[in-house]
Amino acid sequence: MSYPLVRDLAAEGIPVRLTCGVLGHSAQAYYAWTAAPISQRDLEDAYLTNALIDAHGEDPEFGYRFLADEVAGAGLIAGERRIWRLCSQQKLWSTTVRKGRRGAGKTPGPAVHDDHVQRNFTAQRPDQVWVTDITEHPTAEGKLYCCAIKDLFSNRIVGYALDERMTAQLAVTALRTTVARRQPTGVVVVHSDRGSQFRARSFRAVLTAAGLQGSMGRVASAGDNAAMESWHALLQKNVLDRRRWRTRDELHNAVVFWIEHTYNRRRRQRALGKLTPVEYELAFTSQAAVAA
Repeated sequence: MSYPLVRDLAAEGIPVRLTCGVLGHSAQAYYAWTAAPISQRDLEDAYLTNALIDAHGEDPEFGYRFLADEVAGAGLIAGERRIWRLCSQQKLWSTTVRKGRRGAGKTPGPAVHDDHVQRNFTAQRPDQVWVTDITEHPTAEGKLYCCAIKDLFSNRIVGYALDERMTAQLAVTALRTTVARRQPTGVVVVHSDRGSQFRARSFRAVLTAAGLQGSMGRVASAGDNAAMESWHALLQKNVLDRRRWRTRDELHNAVVFWIEHTYNRRRRQRALGKLTPVEYELAFTSQAAVAA
């Protein structure tokens, strides 16, 4: 980094050869630097760093190995050691990995939306308020993650996605599926916790494109999303903990069957006048048609 000093002294009339001799490097090396002040390696590192920052912004839970796979998919090939060095410089750590002293957990991310629900888990019409969260369960092959979205009007699960990784794409797929199914005409509040999947730019982009309003509860406050916590407890009791699951596909099929066949269409709820979520929505639709 002494080359800029050589340049500054040369501007004041001090010979380049003299300054280079004093500093201990050749004049040829200095002139090569002036022709290309940024090395090709540094330029490649800059492109890689930008790509890593973008990939980490989309999925903050990704560590450097996953980030290496992501940038490779974009055509930027680099060794894992190099990726680790660049991630270390930029502090691009996985949000699921604990750093620092023992017992210190990860720092929750900042909310990107206000809390528009305020623990009022009711709605006056379908597609007014949706709540969402992610749960996980182990199989012999590894964990399976489920992101579900519930309509607070009828308690119906209106969309979901299952995958072997808990990424922003899991939440994005669940939200896109829900929008395609319901095709809401008004503004829908979509309430979640402050998980990185729901703070990701890709998830927020779908909210904006569909005209939805994001909402987030407080840090470490399960009560702010109690409507989904209670549904997860039902899923745990009725499906996840009923047996040991050999494969992810086996558990995937069981979850889908329970949601679509049992919970939405057969399980009657006293809060809905002993109707199922699907029956409750049909009753509301019929009443609205008569009133019109």
